[in-house]
Amino acid sequence: MQDQMSRQKNKYSSRRDFVSKAGKILVTAPLVALPLALSRKTTASGYVWQIDPFKCTQCGQCKTNCVKTPSAVKCYHAFVMCGYCDLCGGYLRQGVRTISTGAENQLCPTGAITRRFVEEPYFEYTINEDLCDGCGKCVKGCIDFGNGSLYLQINQELCDNCNDCLIARKCPSDAISRVPAGRQYIHKADGPPVPES
Repeated sequence: MQDQMSRQKNKYSSRRDFVSKAGKILVTAPLVALPLALSRKTTASGYVWQIDPFKCTQCGQCKTNCVKTPSAVKCYHAFVMCGYCDLCGGYLRQGVRTISTGAENQLCPTGAITRRFVEEPYFEYTINEDLCDGCGKCVKGCIDFGNGSLYLQINQELCDNCNDCLIARKCPSDAISRVPAGRQYIHKADGPPVPES
């Protein structure tokens, strides 16, 4: 009789352990799975939002309409197109009296562009994405007074990949569209995208 009670107690104890462990797994599984699901959000639908830099008019709406603060839209530099000019239209404000790195001379309101001397008369310009807010002023300056090597693009690491992108809806030049995740970035140096047939 005692042997039978002992077996029944062990069976009950193991059931309790089983339920306890199963409960812990059921509670922790979503906590582990959610970050993994969110980290794959951009490719889950198979499509991502992208800017066609050849249609973009640098209107500034990417900065103000993105649900992210600062915007997931960032400036990129096509180095192969750049002239590495001392007088860079994307770096310096138009009509500056001195060519210097002073904040009053810079076109970027957040100081996201860094200028580094290479050799006379060449300078290299790099973008600090953490400071860039996607306003497009440097891109407009580069197109108006330079060779257009600066361009705006959506950073997929930052983008929430909203089903109904507010920037895309408000874009006056219809430059933002959904593209297959496999060809995420349209690079300015590669030339205009070829229409799919």
